[in-house]
Amino acid sequence: MAFLHGVEIITVTSGNRSVQVVPSSIIVLTGIAPTGPLQTPTIVLSTKDASQFGPRVPGFNIPEALDSILAQGAGVIVVINTYNETNNAVAVAAETVVVALNKFKTAFAPIAVARPVVTNTGGTTTYVEGADYSIDAFGNGVVLNTTNIPDGSIKITYKKLDSATVSAAQINGTIVAGVRTGMALIDLIPTLFKFKPKIIISPGYSAIPAVSAAMLTYANKSRAIDLLDAPAGTKFSAALAGRGAAGTFGWNTGSSRNTLLFSQWKKPSPDPRALSTDFVLEWYSAIMAGVIANNDNVNGYWFSPSNKPIAGVLGPDQIITCSVTDPTAENQQLNAAGIVAYFVDFGTGLLTWGNRSAMFPSDTQAVNFINVQRVKDILEDSVEAAMLPFVDQPINKGGIDSVRATVNAFINSLVQKGALIDGSCKFDPSLNSVSELALGHVVYTITFMAPTPMERITFNSFVDVSLLSQLLAQ
Repeated sequence: MAFLHGVEIITVTSGNRSVQVVPSSIIVLTGIAPTGPLQTPTIVLSTKDASQFGPRVPGFNIPEALDSILAQGAGVIVVINTYNETNNAVAVAAETVVVALNKFKTAFAPIAVARPVVTNTGGTTTYVEGADYSIDAFGNGVVLNTTNIPDGSIKITYKKLDSATVSAAQINGTIVAGVRTGMALIDLIPTLFKFKPKIIISPGYSAIPAVSAAMLTYANKSRAIDLLDAPAGTKFSAALAGRGAAGTFGWNTGSSRNTLLFSQWKKPSPDPRALSTDFVLEWYSAIMAGVIANNDNVNGYWFSPSNKPIAGVLGPDQIITCSVTDPTAENQQLNAAGIVAYFVDFGTGLLTWGNRSAMFPSDTQAVNFINVQRVKDILEDSVEAAMLPFVDQPINKGGIDSVRATVNAFINSLVQKGALIDGSCKFDPSLNSVSELALGHVVYTITFMAPTPMERITFNSFVDVSLLSQLLAQ
């Protein structure tokens, strides 16, 4: 057995201190944003905090995801912005833009620290921003000096995002000479903020197998779940095929920490000049992260995130058939394959739909339910955190009983609030030999059961003709 000076919990299938429940809904969001701190874990609690990462311009997943998470009502988000202007932006040189009715618009959203350069078509006159024109983050321009810039053509030089340059390696990050980047920064979160991440997302990049693999690595280390999107435009049949051995986007997995999500969602366009019918597509992982955080806040982390309302969206990108009674409906088929889908019917609004992780259907242990896995994670993290004062204390009957009583008091509190059905912590002498105790090693056994969601409700219906006798009663 490897040497360990600390605390461990080994999961087996089949004078007291208080235990504080660890935070359950800490979201880690990794991606790119046009502004804001770079390669630095940054806490976002509000729309004001989110504004430092810039507006919801096309191609940048962080501002869009922050908007979606916060729209659900709650969330503590740790943002890791990996954007690199040198690598991820490309110059658009002297783009010809038409000015009409004192307005103009670039073909792409202008980004970068340096502001766009606006000139006449010959390039001989450079106009002054703030005096001759203004331009917003979406490339919408307004002429302020119509004498200098009449209706007609102008040229604009600026930088645009080159999405193709944002690689899995950039998102995953590295550790070089002790300096961490990308997702490698997740390891620093407990030290920086005194909590562990519990929900890991990278909207738009989690469909890349190398990224989803890294997300699972950090989910395992942090006792978290990760939320994995299918590639943009994935159809119902392709989502099911993605679960097979020939799946190409990382869904051929059986981990209870992987939550698979179908499909993308339509949101109103943030461009001020967009039509009322214009929309942008958002990844389900950002929305689901917000739904889980809000569910934790309103109900508790032991409640399933399924059958919960989705806010801030117009509708799904991919339309599927939905039913609560027909197992052949497409939302049911997706759930049967371990994929979280959605449900919508007349008067229901848009709802998340699916209780199971990617562990299902290949493994039907109770931890394949998303909420049961999360209860297990939070219980184990909470117990570990509470054990620090006991580490290095003398091994005697009083100390052994104190640890056991501390954990049992915590388990009882979880039972009282409904987070557990029942549970206990025991000191089993048969698992604690004299030789192990002499080495300073004490073993306890924690047994518990979280409530599984009421996923299927069956009624046995009978037509009882004998009840007609009630008509004959005098």
